[in-house]
Amino acid sequence: MTQRNRFARRALTATASVGALALCMTSHDATAQTIEPAQDSATEVGEIVVTGFRASLANALNIKRKEAGVVDAISAEDIADFPDTNLAESIQRIPGVSIDRDAGEGRSITVRGLSSEFTRTRINGIEAQASTGATDSSGGVNRGRGFDFNVFASELFNNITVRKTASAEVEEGSLGATVDLRTSRPFDKPGFQAAVSGQYGYNDLSQDWSPRFAGLVSNTWADGQLGALFSLAYSERDSLEEGFSSVRWGPASADGGFLNGSAALANPARTYHPRIPRYGSLEHGQKRLGATLSLQARPNNGPTLFTMDMLYSKLDSTRSENFLQAWSLSRGADQGGKPQVEIVNSTVDPETGEMIYAELNNVDIRSEQRFDKLETDFKQMTFSVEHDFSDRLRFRGLIGRSESSFGNPIQVSAIIDRQDVSGFSYDFRDNRNLPAINWGFDVANPALWGIIGPTGAQPRSELRSSSNFQENVYTTAEANVAFDVTGWLTLKAGVSRKDYESSSRAFARLANGAPNLPAGVSMASITNMLEGFGRNLDLPTGSATTWARPDLAALDKVWNYSCNCDTGVAGGDFRLLGLNGGTSTYGNWRTVKETDSGAYIQADWDTDIAGLPFRGNVGVRQVKTKVDALGYSNVAGVATPTTGENEYNDTLPSLNVSLEPYENLIVRFGASKVMSRPPVTSLVPVFTLSAVGAASNTASLGNVELEPYRAKTYDVSVEYYFAREALLSFAYFYKDISTYVQSTQQTLTYAELTALNPIAFPVSADRPGNSTYVFSKPTNTPGGPLKGFEISYQQTFGFLPSLFANIGTQLNYTHVESEISYCTTAKCDVFVTADLVNLSPNAWNATLYYDDGKFNARVSAAYRDTYYQNVPGSNGATGLIPYQGKTETTTIDASASYNLTDNLSVTIEGLNLTDEYNRQNHGDLSTSRDSTYVYHHTGRQVFLGARYRF
Repeated sequence: MTQRNRFARRALTATASVGALALCMTSHDATAQTIEPAQDSATEVGEIVVTGFRASLANALNIKRKEAGVVDAISAEDIADFPDTNLAESIQRIPGVSIDRDAGEGRSITVRGLSSEFTRTRINGIEAQASTGATDSSGGVNRGRGFDFNVFASELFNNITVRKTASAEVEEGSLGATVDLRTSRPFDKPGFQAAVSGQYGYNDLSQDWSPRFAGLVSNTWADGQLGALFSLAYSERDSLEEGFSSVRWGPASADGGFLNGSAALANPARTYHPRIPRYGSLEHGQKRLGATLSLQARPNNGPTLFTMDMLYSKLDSTRSENFLQAWSLSRGADQGGKPQVEIVNSTVDPETGEMIYAELNNVDIRSEQRFDKLETDFKQMTFSVEHDFSDRLRFRGLIGRSESSFGNPIQVSAIIDRQDVSGFSYDFRDNRNLPAINWGFDVANPALWGIIGPTGAQPRSELRSSSNFQENVYTTAEANVAFDVTGWLTLKAGVSRKDYESSSRAFARLANGAPNLPAGVSMASITNMLEGFGRNLDLPTGSATTWARPDLAALDKVWNYSCNCDTGVAGGDFRLLGLNGGTSTYGNWRTVKETDSGAYIQADWDTDIAGLPFRGNVGVRQVKTKVDALGYSNVAGVATPTTGENEYNDTLPSLNVSLEPYENLIVRFGASKVMSRPPVTSLVPVFTLSAVGAASNTASLGNVELEPYRAKTYDVSVEYYFAREALLSFAYFYKDISTYVQSTQQTLTYAELTALNPIAFPVSADRPGNSTYVFSKPTNTPGGPLKGFEISYQQTFGFLPSLFANIGTQLNYTHVESEISYCTTAKCDVFVTADLVNLSPNAWNATLYYDDGKFNARVSAAYRDTYYQNVPGSNGATGLIPYQGKTETTTIDASASYNLTDNLSVTIEGLNLTDEYNRQNHGDLSTSRDSTYVYHHTGRQVFLGARYRF
């Protein structure tokens, strides 16, 4: 049975189970009790008052039921008490939402198969973007339009709303969903409110304890005319990430092929090997501080409400990456690579072409330590005015600014070597994820390692040093009016302007070579030992668990590499250079500015048709987008500014209809045109041009004239609120994505390049006009349909006797499929159809809870199917279509709390209880190859704590 068939079978089983259970519950309720409509109060159902997790679920159902479109929500259990420790972990409980993790913590989301690039996030009503960094395999620095949820403490928010259908009054920019995050305000709960909580967390892999604190105080005065709320959250987290990685797999024929490749391998072009087989230990440190301040005023309790919201978050992280790795398999002859490596013995899987076992001679082994310091500062302020001119005419104005500043001010990596090792081997035959590796020498003996300086043989040892920065700023202003034409019809209209600026810069050393060690400095003095590697990893017998690694602090004393200066010795130029520095950082110096001007008109109705409740809205939004881009290109070693601009208009109609043909049964339909703006990094009109005399002629150019992603969307859903605190729903969605952005290639003469852009490609005597170049450029290409369905079931089993009446469940399942056309040829005239990147065909969430108001316990599981990360990916063979992706995961969390008094409760939470592994794969769309790219784990996390409410 294939992997995809196994996924389909599991999905079918999950769907059948949800459906059968829901039918049983519905049947029971239909005969055992009278179905009553849900109450307007979020936490009061009939005569039963619920609190805690059940109150959170009841609030969410109430929000969903009242909306005209397809909406899902999550509410806080109490003030400063969100259901999960991470916002992304909470959002993944919503049908259709899956998350990506970095270092074991949720970072970004995918909604109905569309990644964070296609999803807008608003905080307190205005669009925002939070950026941070990650490991290279987890996406690195976020320079796109996505939102990193791990920047914020969850305690700062009291509600998350995910809007899956569009309406004219909600700003454009999303193909997937609009996610609204809302912080607490004093008028939410008038009077004095205060709470404080503290937790201590333990990770079983790092064996470290970390604190977490949160507090909130709120009050209203002057008979409810004034209010203020302040909240604060702080946490620390020290974690360890360990495992194997390969930095993708490459054809044996690449990089010049092996020394005796043609004799040892029957088909080198179709034989794949790990490019850099390595074991790694990554140490993560994190400190997160967040605060909110909200001020509200309603003078004389009259028709005007003023609200000011301020949000601040600071995320400081460090990451130390330690790798023991075989380097030669990813390099050519000029770097001591594969053409010098001898295959002594090997085994190739005949079905996949993977070289799953190899014994090799003349292999260069490296030990690397990399240290990163990461900083994110997020600031936002919004001010809104709501005024009722009369019982029928209302106004709402909003202005705000959000700013996310990310910095990676320190990124330094040192590498020590042992060259031409004989007897190196790797073996995947017993475990495709954790190979047995024989390094060929005692890697724990510092004397067997060396620094190969600039006068040594290739490859030289390296000391890499760089820094980079990313800033995103949104400034928003909008004005809206609403007029009640009749008791059932309301007309709305509004205008808005949004200015967005994304800018980045970077610095790096001119060369990565390391100096020779001064006389008298031993390897033992500039190395230390990584010890205890592989805890809970189930390593193959004989694996190295201790090895010598560079000591960055000791090397700084020897080389003074942190001076940002030229020390005057060979290989000792440690200046960090940016523009006009001759480095390769030009592509990271860029600024993109967008001005979005919009206006809308919308009609909302809430009436009856033949006695049936009928609600909805219809409207149209008109928006103009103006783009200005600035980048820097390398022209003869000089940073040359290149600019470009573009402008496009979109007319976006939308319709949402909600009909209740039977009491507590709601049928919804939505249709709209939507758009999502193109990737920021593709808009910068920078160009590259290969050097005269290079082995191959290449050129590239950014494309500020890219059109946005556009789609027509349709949604149909049925929601049955069949009992108190209960829901059974089915939703079908279809998106016709008309355009997709990808990089295309074509062969042009230099004269054609000059005609295309004379500044980028000027006439040159060294470049004949008839010489040919492979030219690449981001381009709008055909998209394709995306469709799927969601099933959701939620119920508290109040019909059961005694204690069992406080048990409940929340289940959902999502299936998505798409047909995106990816270029497979240089001219992009041949396509392959595959799923959209970041789309998991199947996903489900399941929560079982008990909540009697005093004792609360729940266990949750979240499953996400295999998905692609890059199509086409890197390191492919001729005629094959490589991809990079992530394989299926199932994450299990649990929590419990007990109220010792009306004010004091104790809590325990467990995250990733099964220590789920992050497995990333590298393969080919046209073959069955599924090679391990990353196989890391981060351990289990447990929090013990207490909470006191005043």
